[in-house]
Amino acid sequence: MKIEQIYTGCLAQGAYYIESEGEAVVIDPLREIDSYIQKAARNGATIKYVFETHFHADFVSGHLDLAKATGATIVYGPTATPSFNAHIARDGEVFTVGRLTFTVLHTPGHTMESSCYLLKDEQGKEVALFSGDTLFIGDVGRPDLAQKADHITQEDLAGLLYDSLRSKIMPLPDTVTVYPAHGAGSACGKNMSKETTDTLGHQKETNYALRADMTKEQFIKEVTTGLTAPPQYFPLNVQLNKQGYESITEVIRKGTHPLGVEAFEAAANETNALMLDTRDPQVFAKGFIPNSINIGIDGNFAPWVGALIPDIKQAILIIAEEGREEEVVTRLARVGYDNAIGYLAGGLEAWKKAGKEIDTITSVSAEELAAIYEANPDINVLDVRKNSEYDAEHIKGAVNASLDFVNDSMQQVDKDKTWYVHCAGGYRSMIFASILKARGFDNLIDVKGGFKAMKESGKFPVTDYVCPTTML
Repeated sequence: MKIEQIYTGCLAQGAYYIESEGEAVVIDPLREIDSYIQKAARNGATIKYVFETHFHADFVSGHLDLAKATGATIVYGPTATPSFNAHIARDGEVFTVGRLTFTVLHTPGHTMESSCYLLKDEQGKEVALFSGDTLFIGDVGRPDLAQKADHITQEDLAGLLYDSLRSKIMPLPDTVTVYPAHGAGSACGKNMSKETTDTLGHQKETNYALRADMTKEQFIKEVTTGLTAPPQYFPLNVQLNKQGYESITEVIRKGTHPLGVEAFEAAANETNALMLDTRDPQVFAKGFIPNSINIGIDGNFAPWVGALIPDIKQAILIIAEEGREEEVVTRLARVGYDNAIGYLAGGLEAWKKAGKEIDTITSVSAEELAAIYEANPDINVLDVRKNSEYDAEHIKGAVNASLDFVNDSMQQVDKDKTWYVHCAGGYRSMIFASILKARGFDNLIDVKGGFKAMKESGKFPVTDYVCPTTML
């Protein structure tokens, strides 16, 4: 028996490859499927099933391409209604893979079709639970993502989740290993651990949602308190996962089309495409194509694309570090942004050599800002972290204008004033500055290293720390 967790940090997502006696199953696969196929081929195994724990909202699954490439059967739990051919399992239905069995446990609550897969070894011992978004390490799935589709309140879903956990999962042996679909950083829960696996017994001891003495009413209140609005691309990803999508091979072919400087400029002017610059934030600051937006590839790239580009069908032109163009297109496709139409061949250097206009954003270090602050304590500081981060601890006098809600946040920014913009470490502040720069805000100065560097400098007054969990 082989169990392999394939964890993708950008999405905080765990897919799983399990193999026995020449047969394999893939659970919640990413959209790029070659690694699964190659793994099975190296081992002389056949991928028999693709198990989906639910219709994912935060990424586009590779179930369709993987089934087409391997002949595997796609399996969903009860009540799922995909638009393509799939096996809709019964609660308790058993699937055999080599000498292993997988039992479907219907666990509605995160979504109505949410299901877990209980793995038993050849002796029938319960070994592992692939819990999807029903049970995380340290948390449970947020119960508000299926409301619009099912005309059900988040409180109703939370109640179903309580019943699912207590009737299907908590009775399992403490020795069962829990393999969730996500870890810390995912928007599918609010309090997930950085650990990506754990024993069920330890979770019963430490996970607030599994407290034995918790009533349903207490559970509903705790699980629904503190939920922020889900990213706007979530329902669009659900739709793609439910109805189907274009092959990743074709998406990559279109998106990695090289465009010379003139062709790139013409495409930008004629197609209303968004120019997405994926280089390092500080490299971007020193020179970029006017009106382009920076979301660095070396960060939480895909989730921020999904959060900030409202139209999943938006045409996108890519400016990337040379050699990373396909990576950008692939990571866009992970969250359903399939309409990349090409990239700037030769990158920004080609643009500059052609004599085209470039723009810049001023960036200062925490030490440089400290000197400015010492001379003028009334400078305008803009904190673009999440509201919860700001409430926990911030520079005294700073204005909170969260990147998560940039269209609302920008209303707080006076174009005629100079603003020093920071986030936690410097990634989000450059995204914020680039978006506002493209909208005519010319007086934003980025703070390198963000709040961390400012606090460590000891030159700025900081509010007393308040643990975020005490504010729920």
